Amino acid sequence: MATSNNMKLPVIAEQAYKKGIQLVGSGDCLHPKWRGELRQLEKVDDAFMYDRTYFVPTVEVEDASRVHHLILVPSLSKAEELYETFKKHSLNIDTDGRPTVKLTGEEIALAAKESESLIGPAHAFTPWTGVYAYYNSLSECYGSLVTYISFVELGLSADTSYADPISDLRRLTFLTNSDAHSPWPNKFAREFTRVEVENIGFDELKKAILRTEGRRPVLNVGLFPGEGKYNESACIRCAKHYTLKKAIALSWRCECGGRIKKGVKDRAAELADVETPSHRPPYLHTIPLSEIIALSLGYSSSKNKTVQGAWEKLITAFGSEVNVLVDADIDQIDFVDGRITKAIKAFRDGEVILHPGGGGKYGCIELPPASQTNKSGGQSSLGDF
Repeated sequence: MATSNNMKLPVIAEQAYKKGIQLVGSGDCLHPKWRGELRQLEKVDDAFMYDRTYFVPTVEVEDASRVHHLILVPSLSKAEELYETFKKHSLNIDTDGRPTVKLTGEEIALAAKESESLIGPAHAFTPWTGVYAYYNSLSECYGSLVTYISFVELGLSADTSYADPISDLRRLTFLTNSDAHSPWPNKFAREFTRVEVENIGFDELKKAILRTEGRRPVLNVGLFPGEGKYNESACIRCAKHYTLKKAIALSWRCECGGRIKKGVKDRAAELADVETPSHRPPYLHTIPLSEIIALSLGYSSSKNKTVQGAWEKLITAFGSEVNVLVDADIDQIDFVDGRITKAIKAFRDGEVILHPGGGGKYGCIELPPASQTNKSGGQSSLGDF
């Protein structure tokens, strides 16, 4: 996987603290060298710790059908067991942090169960490697092990409103995670899950995912799925958007001759058949704080000096990015710039304007008129930052 050279545990730990993330999935825990790095961390009960940040072993694997699965592993010894099991079926397990394992979803789930790990589909709705790109139900993918599946990772391309109406997912916990190719706050933990636990570690996380002994998820935070490159059905050549009905009528071939790629929104709607279960926590849509600042002040880059200065002031005042985005009293944020305050409030209140993506082209976000700056450049997309 292509990642920044800065994706090292000390840097991740430092940036996670600034972001407000207490527990981080290690990723790539089947890779021998990365496991070696994790072994150097301080062991704290059933987690690892560097400075003030906790880590648990996790890995994403690709199966023989290209479907991606997320595995949360209780210990490095169990990660070693998984490595030995998968090594016989993988050509790149020693070179790729996200290995391709020539096994079915059911066989991978069995290996996870035997290692006492938790498993669920990763970014379940993405058109290329999500489980619903290839199957109409989790049973088709996981077979007899479907009852062992305990969560579904929504991914950047979906939110609770997409997944909740699908009976296949009714009993499962929704995780909002994001890939981590860079440790910097505008990329790291763009999505996260807040859970109610007694302490930090694998066992408590497991209880929260299984919703036992009073532990549970209490908030999912993530991007607007409409920002995704494949949110609406659209041509992958010219990016023209189509309704599902129109795309079917055209046999998924655009008027320009290009292929129409079915969007995540339409795929989720095809699978929908039930109402929201009572155990589901709320979902807050947001984007990284530096991107909100850039959008509110009219800058095209979150790396702008003025943007970074405002970001530093807010982090210094409130301790972390999560506190600013989710928890801080909105009136207390006003000391930096009123335009930033209005923008954060617009995100909290769900009042931003979304222009959906599709066909491989990112969507973009626009602030409501009352929050917009007089500077040029009032929209941003995932591809801008």
